[in-house]
Amino acid sequence: MDQSPKAPASPSVERHVVLVAPEVHWNTGNIGRTCLGAGAFLHLVKPLGFSLAEREVKRAGLDYWPRVRLSVWECFEEFLAAAAPSSAEMALFAKKGSRPFWHMTPPQRFFLVFGAETRGLSPDILARYPANTYHIPITREVRCLNLSTSVGIALYESLRTASPFHAWS
Repeated sequence: MDQSPKAPASPSVERHVVLVAPEVHWNTGNIGRTCLGAGAFLHLVKPLGFSLAEREVKRAGLDYWPRVRLSVWECFEEFLAAAAPSSAEMALFAKKGSRPFWHMTPPQRFFLVFGAETRGLSPDILARYPANTYHIPITREVRCLNLSTSVGIALYESLRTASPFHAWS
């Protein structure tokens, strides 16, 4: 995979979705499609619970998958070294995140980090950014939202007040 980021869709807003150890191929395909539609980069941090060559990933991403701005990293440390996000540029999503997602104040360059579908983010990763954890409020009727739904909610909320994106509507 190409490890070098390409030019963002908007010169003033840059969004990155980071999936750490994603397990479900159709979630990743859907997230790739959402990233393409929002002009965001997609970063996958190994281990992956599937092969990127699987037809299910491509089917979920439809014919858009080849155009997704995708980077695959061997580990979270490798991702951090290459992308070099500041702490202020990180938003980590967890069921017990400290604040609701609508309290995000995203800078122009922003990384939205999500963990595996069944385990979430590791305590080690969460401990690195204790002031940057968010949750998406839900009722007690469900354990959690689907990962691709959560990414869509958080990504578009991070773009909501970005002026170049108001022109889309």
